Amino acid sequence: MELSTILALSLIFLLTIYIFLSWSKQHRYGSLPPGPAPIPLLGNPQFIYLKTAAKTFPELSQKYGSVFTIWKLSEPVVVLCGYETVKDALINHAEQFSARPYIPVLYVSTEGYGFNGPRWRSLRRCSMTSLRNFGMGKKTMELRVLAESKFLVQALSETGGKPFDPILFMGCAVGNIISTVLFGEQFDYKDEKLQELLTSTSRYVKGFSSLLNTVCNIVPILLKFPIMKQIVFRENEFLQNFVAKYIEQHRKTLNPEAPRDYIDYYLMKIKEVEHEIDPDICDTSLLMMVVGLLAAGTETTATTLKFTLMMMVHYPDVQAKVQQEIDQVTKSLRSPEIMDKPQLAYTNAVIHEAQRVFDLAPTALLHAVTEDIKFRGYTIPKGTAVIPFLTSVLQDPSQWETPEEFNPQHFLNEDGQFRPRMAFMAFSAGKRVCLGESLARMELFLLFSALLQKFTFTLPPGTERQDLKYLTLNKEKIMASAQICAVPRALAK
Repeated sequence: MELSTILALSLIFLLTIYIFLSWSKQHRYGSLPPGPAPIPLLGNPQFIYLKTAAKTFPELSQKYGSVFTIWKLSEPVVVLCGYETVKDALINHAEQFSARPYIPVLYVSTEGYGFNGPRWRSLRRCSMTSLRNFGMGKKTMELRVLAESKFLVQALSETGGKPFDPILFMGCAVGNIISTVLFGEQFDYKDEKLQELLTSTSRYVKGFSSLLNTVCNIVPILLKFPIMKQIVFRENEFLQNFVAKYIEQHRKTLNPEAPRDYIDYYLMKIKEVEHEIDPDICDTSLLMMVVGLLAAGTETTATTLKFTLMMMVHYPDVQAKVQQEIDQVTKSLRSPEIMDKPQLAYTNAVIHEAQRVFDLAPTALLHAVTEDIKFRGYTIPKGTAVIPFLTSVLQDPSQWETPEEFNPQHFLNEDGQFRPRMAFMAFSAGKRVCLGESLARMELFLLFSALLQKFTFTLPPGTERQDLKYLTLNKEKIMASAQICAVPRALAK
């Protein structure tokens, strides 16, 4: 028998064994929710790419119900749809749905010391303590954001009413706020160091949802190849080198009697646990925490601010009402502050509604169950990956009166006062809710209010106003290149 024939028969035999093992594994998951039949070896590749979830998941939910299963190769992924189902998992069964599945790109990039790795509980707890010690949620943090808002207003004033891309300025403002929190550095908006940091951070965040990263997460052996690792982790390497320099500077100048920022507080914590064997709080985790917070605390808030301003130029009547409310409360004599939130109910409602329709993280980061669990009539085995489809929560017709419209009244009661909505899960929910939620909420309210007080935002000449359907369907294009004009208001002082 020829060698080629032997090789062909061996390959067929191995493939047959692999297919049989995959089928056996899928058969063992018979208690899982229903879903589309997986292709042997491949699973459901047409559904596992999460950038298409907004289109495919509603169709699957309509066919299979609010809980269904798709397959990543031979591994099941359970998808949760609708407010009641997502709430049941993330809030009512918060502990059982608090794990993360093994995500190769994230794990390799953080060496297992990231917020989404096996050490997440102690790292999250340490980070929360360090951030609170530095003023998170306190008046000192508000003063930092208010100070930055003045720099942002000045930068927009210099555009002279001409078209500009707001993401550039929003990124500078938010990037400065988070950088002062993490390593005590504030940059001029034109500083090349800041611009390079923002560009790298944006690429880093967008890379996690790219097709290349998706393929590497499905076939992690690709990360063994040096060329592939270099491509996938290029921005991660830049950010780590950027942050490492600050950590080294802080280590040399640390004064435990007068900690300056997050890095100082974390270095002090490292000293406390250095006697432990394999401590979670260590030099490696500090590097990974700062990179993660820098990335998460810049790109998401900056893009949300840009989208909110885009909504104002396409809904000028809403913008005018926000400005009227701000003028009535501040008398144009001072910047809006957090204490003004109850009186700026409509402004607050507009910000929340913009976040709802923007739908920044449709699938959030994947969860996993910590134990075998009976859920909604099905048994989900320990370790199974879970996708909370947040789009289905933010657009659930049982929770929102007009889910397909931009309607700030969703967040106002009959008396015109702001009303929180349980289905507002823009920051996710449960034990894995966004670590920087309180800072992001503060930034959105203070920066947006300061801008609307000082400017009227308009479309560039020759640009047509669009409805919400167009804006959401073309969200990526708009966020990448859309421009607006900032016209100084005559009443603003």
